[in-house]
Amino acid sequence: MTTQLEGIVDLENHPVRSAGFAQQCRDTLDRTGSLLLPGFLTGPAISGITQESLDRAHLAYYCQQSHTAYLSAPDPSLPAHHTRNRMVDSSKGCITDDQVPASSSLRRLYIEPGFRSFLCLVLGERRLYEYADPLSSINVHYYQQGQELGWHFDNSAFAVTLMIQAPLAGGHFEYIAGLRDFGAGDMNFQGVGEALDGETEATTLDIRAGTLALFRGRNALHRVTPVQGERSRIQVVLAYNTEPGIALSEEARMTFFGRVE
Repeated sequence: MTTQLEGIVDLENHPVRSAGFAQQCRDTLDRTGSLLLPGFLTGPAISGITQESLDRAHLAYYCQQSHTAYLSAPDPSLPAHHTRNRMVDSSKGCITDDQVPASSSLRRLYIEPGFRSFLCLVLGERRLYEYADPLSSINVHYYQQGQELGWHFDNSAFAVTLMIQAPLAGGHFEYIAGLRDFGAGDMNFQGVGEALDGETEATTLDIRAGTLALFRGRNALHRVTPVQGERSRIQVVLAYNTEPGIALSEEARMTFFGRVE
C-alpha cells in the first residue's frame, strides 16, 4: 500500500510500519531516554526540505531569552545565585506551522497516520494530536553563528525532531540524564548547580542531517552548544499533544514566534 511515507522515509532501513521495529525503538528510548535514527529521511526528501528551509529563512522570527534551567519564573524567596534562579541564555530563529507549505514533505510526514502510529508505539501513547493553534505544530529552528539553546529541562514528556542541516562546528546536542525526578518533585538543586558550573560530564549526541531524534527531556538536563561558522544549524520540531484541542499559550506564542496567529 502506497502512503505519504514513500519517498520521504527510508523504509528499507527504518520500517516504521513494522511492530517489531517500533518495539526495538521503544526499548532503546526507554533504556537511554533518547533515540536516534540516522538516515531516516531519503536523500531527495532531505535535499528538498533543506532547500525549502533555506528559501524561507528570511521569514524566521529571531529571539533571545534568559531563562532558568527549569523554564519557570525565578523564585523571589530564594537568592539570585540559587540554582533555582540562575539564568542561562537561548537564541534562535523560527518559522511556524502556517509558513510551511502544504506540499512540503514535512507536512506530509507530520500528518501521515503511519508515522503517527509509529510514534505512538515508540512513545507509549494512545493518540497524538496536532496543536489547536495555527503556529505550533511544525516549527523550523535556525541557529546562526553564536546562537545556542541554554541548559534546561523540558516541560513536555517527549520531543520529536528532525535534523535538516548541521553547522560547520559547534551546535552539539548535550544532555545529562536523570538529573531530576519531576514526578517525585525532586528538583536536585545541588546536582543541577554542579552541571551548570560544568562539573558534570554530559553525553553528546552526533545528530546528522536526515536524522529523526526522539528525546525525553523532562528529567534530563540538555542544551545545544553555540554554533560556530557561517552555516546555520537547521532543525525541525514536530510537536504533538497527547490530548486534542491544546494550543500553546498566547504569551508563549508571542515569545517564540512574535505573534499569536
